[in-house]
Amino acid sequence: MTKPSGAAGEEATERLIDEAQDALDRGDGEGAVNLCSEVLDQTPEHPGAWFVLGEAWRDLREPAEAEAAFRSVTRLVPDHAPGWSGLAAALFDLLRFEDARVAALRALRVDPHDSEAYYVRAMLRERRSDWEGAQRDFLRAARLDPIGWPLPAMLSDAMISAVIDEARRALHPTIRSYLDQVPFLIEEVPPEELCRQFDPPAPPGEMLGVFSGPSLVERTGEDPWSQLPATIVLFRRNVQRIAHDREQLIDELRITVLHEVGHFLGLDEDDLEARGLD
Repeated sequence: MTKPSGAAGEEATERLIDEAQDALDRGDGEGAVNLCSEVLDQTPEHPGAWFVLGEAWRDLREPAEAEAAFRSVTRLVPDHAPGWSGLAAALFDLLRFEDARVAALRALRVDPHDSEAYYVRAMLRERRSDWEGAQRDFLRAARLDPIGWPLPAMLSDAMISAVIDEARRALHPTIRSYLDQVPFLIEEVPPEELCRQFDPPAPPGEMLGVFSGPSLVERTGEDPWSQLPATIVLFRRNVQRIAHDREQLIDELRITVLHEVGHFLGLDEDDLEARGLD
């Protein structure tokens, strides 16, 4: 097929990018990737196509591909603040925290009103236990874009304990008796080494909880491993950031608790998804 030239070609290109953005808005990340790839096959130096492609790869939870796309954006347009903040987010998911910090700062130098850059910087501050600094950056992001980056709700130890107790009461008495032997622990964010135990590594901002130790079905009287203590750890800051209000916060925490209890019972991710606990 002959490539349209001149104004007609530019119009066709922009129409494809608009279609890609529409696909992304509908949650069709794969469709957006295909449309952007079609543009880039014809115009490989189009920063708009690279940017939407980066957003699509993020939507598909492919941070390495997103990094490559956003790097193309910043190479072509060095003062493209959303490209830098998108790159910072992708690098954060890839556990490259120092590189993410540099990219977020570059975005803010270009545009001090880049809300996503503040949000990524807040998550980086959380990892350094700089809670006050993180809250300031979350506030900046929320003031600039309250819909895209709402301020995280607060989740106290008492609220977490109440939800855990509620989740326990919903279980069969026999399961509750086994669960009495499993302590629930609260940590702020997942450590990097834990994220790297998964293949591919788990994005550090998305892990809400983790079960460690032998599941109930693995417990036998013969295997010493099966006698090791099991624990369920909940990551407060991550749960807080995915909820937009107190009601959703409690609901997300309840699902997270039941998800990790499911792992204790021996359910895998497919089983949990089938039960609406993914």
